[in-house]
Amino acid sequence: MKNEKRSSFSDKIGFVLSAAGASVGLGNIWRFPYLAAKYGGGIFLLIYIVLALTFGYSMIVAETALGRMTGKSPVGAYASFAKPGRRSGFLGFGGWINAIIPVLIVPYYSVIGGWVIQYLVGYLTGRGQELAADGYFSSFISDGTATEICFLVFALFTLGIIFAGVRNGVERVSKVMMPVLVVLSVIITVYSVTRPGALAGVKYFLVPNPANFSWMTVVTAMGQMFYSLSIAMGILVTFGSYMKKDVSIEDATQNVEIFDTLIAIMAGLMIIPAVFAFSGGDPDTLQAGPALMFITIPKVFASMGLGGAVGVLFFLLVLFAAVTSSIALTESAVSTFQDELGWSRRKATVLVGVIMVALGTLSSLGYGPLAGVTVLGMQFLDFFDFLTNSVMMPIAAIATCLLVSRVVGVERIEQEVLEGEGAFRRKRVFNFMIRWLCPVFAAIILASSVANAFGIIVM
Repeated sequence: MKNEKRSSFSDKIGFVLSAAGASVGLGNIWRFPYLAAKYGGGIFLLIYIVLALTFGYSMIVAETALGRMTGKSPVGAYASFAKPGRRSGFLGFGGWINAIIPVLIVPYYSVIGGWVIQYLVGYLTGRGQELAADGYFSSFISDGTATEICFLVFALFTLGIIFAGVRNGVERVSKVMMPVLVVLSVIITVYSVTRPGALAGVKYFLVPNPANFSWMTVVTAMGQMFYSLSIAMGILVTFGSYMKKDVSIEDATQNVEIFDTLIAIMAGLMIIPAVFAFSGGDPDTLQAGPALMFITIPKVFASMGLGGAVGVLFFLLVLFAAVTSSIALTESAVSTFQDELGWSRRKATVLVGVIMVALGTLSSLGYGPLAGVTVLGMQFLDFFDFLTNSVMMPIAAIATCLLVSRVVGVERIEQEVLEGEGAFRRKRVFNFMIRWLCPVFAAIILASSVANAFGIIVM
């Protein structure tokens, strides 16, 4: 079957909001704050911003340009340059890794999205105190029926948006959800920083203290930036292939970079000051890790006079962030099947949906009926998270750096960036980072993440 005419974003705003939606997800809202709290507050934030402006920027430009240059999803984009039989042919595997990652991430991501739905419904129905009770979260995720229903609702909603197409689905939803997400972020941030005792949390988060610096601060900030900006997930290559030639790559990617970083900062201001005030200034309370959003935050809201209303706004914000990221991940997977199998969008979406339900069910039931089944000592959700985030994504990033710097050539990327615009203002930063530092940084993330997973180091 002949492939359909390739879809495209209508304009720059469509790309920026869709790509920003991909970047702004659960990692921004709850992972960034607890990492910032654990690894030095203001000094972590400073290092993160520096890395985002260098490492992050270079990878975003490279992946977006690669997608637009070829007009293909990751597998096809890589194959355009890394052909079998050539010296560089082995790099073609990087395209497949980029393509497989979203297929593996979106099922367990949808499970967490289902958890968010459960909490949002709980606050909407006035059960805020129940959600804050000790043991509520663990009892919920161990209930296979409840988690499966919430997961399926989230997954089917995502698939419905994908069915609608790039412009009518992905772009339209992003254009609505992202402005609302920003407004909700501002409201919750203002409320949080004005709580009694919150100022200490604001100071800890925003003011760099060199005494809090450590090598792990750099490594962790590097890893968070890497995942937060949707690098090495195939998303930016796919979205780049939908970008029109008259759209400025540098300006568009810069907007994504700034948007994502500002949301991460606001997430820190939403959570850190509120938890500081709740805990009497104890930073250890913030180090609850993934449990922060589902255990600690409800307790914080329960202690507030308007906790119920704030809980609704917060989990609505988190749901919007989760949805925009899930549709980006799903879109990348669907695009790959369309390109490589020559399938229609509808048929490719159905296949991705079947995979989502199958793998997502394993993660959904992994803390309940399937709790006794583990992979490398991990529950299914934790294993898929480790496999994609800690192993596959850094490898995919290294492959992209090698492809761009050794095969495609930075000159061709420069030509693509200059398409429709007169200058490549951060060319020197891009050339140096993509040739030398980006692959080193990705290798550090790979080594440290794997070492942490196996208990060799503690992050």
